[in-house]
Amino acid sequence: MRETARNQRELKFTSLLHHVNESLLREAYFDLKKDAATGIDGVTWQEYQDDLDDRITDLHGRIHRGAYRAKPSKRIYIPKPDGRQRPIGIASLEDKIVQQAVVWVLQSIYEQDFLGFSYGYRPGQSQHAALDALSVALTSKKVNWVLDADVEGFFDTIDHEWLIKFLEHRIGDNRMLRLIRKWLRAGISEEGEWSETLAGTPQGAVISPLLANVYLHYVFDLWIQWWRSQSGRGEIVVVRYADDFVIGFQHKHDAEVCLESLHDRFGKFGLKLHAGKTRLIEFGRYAAERRGNRGEGRPETFDFLGFTHRCGTTRRNGWFTIHRETIAKRMRGTLAALQQKLIERRHWPIGSIGRWLERVLRGWQNYYAVPGNMPRLRQFRDALTKLWLRQLCRRSQRSKWTWERMRRLTTVHYPKLQIQHPYPSERHRARLEAGAV
Repeated sequence: MRETARNQRELKFTSLLHHVNESLLREAYFDLKKDAATGIDGVTWQEYQDDLDDRITDLHGRIHRGAYRAKPSKRIYIPKPDGRQRPIGIASLEDKIVQQAVVWVLQSIYEQDFLGFSYGYRPGQSQHAALDALSVALTSKKVNWVLDADVEGFFDTIDHEWLIKFLEHRIGDNRMLRLIRKWLRAGISEEGEWSETLAGTPQGAVISPLLANVYLHYVFDLWIQWWRSQSGRGEIVVVRYADDFVIGFQHKHDAEVCLESLHDRFGKFGLKLHAGKTRLIEFGRYAAERRGNRGEGRPETFDFLGFTHRCGTTRRNGWFTIHRETIAKRMRGTLAALQQKLIERRHWPIGSIGRWLERVLRGWQNYYAVPGNMPRLRQFRDALTKLWLRQLCRRSQRSKWTWERMRRLTTVHYPKLQIQHPYPSERHRARLEAGAV
């Protein structure tokens, strides 16, 4: 299928559902997270494992004779860094299994179609791959203006009819399309109340990232590739991760015309650029000099995938570079959440808290420990230490905790503070040489 999809870009695949066999369903089951939250069926991964072979055989039969019915997603909310609540849809276990199997089948087709600047939720791609590509583009290309864009409520506003039309470009198997329609129309269950879903695909559903990428592939990726070749006057670079994307322009005129065209393009397909998160800013190698000549301040910054991007220079030779640091608001939000968890764990054994904080810090560093971000890493580590010390002191009215004692404690439990990622140019070049991009 991959080879056929790669060689025949216009081919419709008319027989796909037979690939969703018992073996693939069983593999999909074991690929799921064992401790994931349950959907409205209340069935856990461990419970489903009882009589697994019989369950998979029954599920396979229902899929292929058309008796499979998708269940509504259970709606929960998780806090966002800006204080708002993000709605998440948790599918039932069997829906997760079937969706994962279908994702693997469809990926073999769409991974041949998706463009190189699309990084979100794709095999072999990652957030750091997108960040590397962006840094390399901003430092090596003629970029003077940056459009930092975000689609407002994207997962909740995907138009079902347009999505099916896009899928029909490559999928001619009506049984597969009916299966996808069942998930789109299954609805949402919130506190026991069912509500119909007329648009969107639930965040948290296994198949949602793939459907989102298909939608934006036709709405944005193919369009921006055509636009920059037909209408752009200078160099234009694009990096997209899901519904969050950055476009770099050589000329301001290109940027302004593209932004206006984007509003029209997205409006046609029921999408809207987020007014508060979409900005056109002067950025790049000459931004500081030009703004200085006009008597303006430093170049503006923009946020992308958890990092604030700034124009800067290297210490050794003063060459232009991009400085990346953890978004301050995100760091404050994480520390506030950790403070609450430390309060709840106040009377845990100190060793247990230390081992938990070690995992927290290790996870934080695995993502944010990029070159140039050491000051923010130290800031996060020091702030977390203060929060821990505060709770240790409140365990007793006669606390004897001192900073020296705290330093020894963190030396035992905290992971070593060090940069975990190579420079963007090094890793991006390695990916290009390996043929990954």
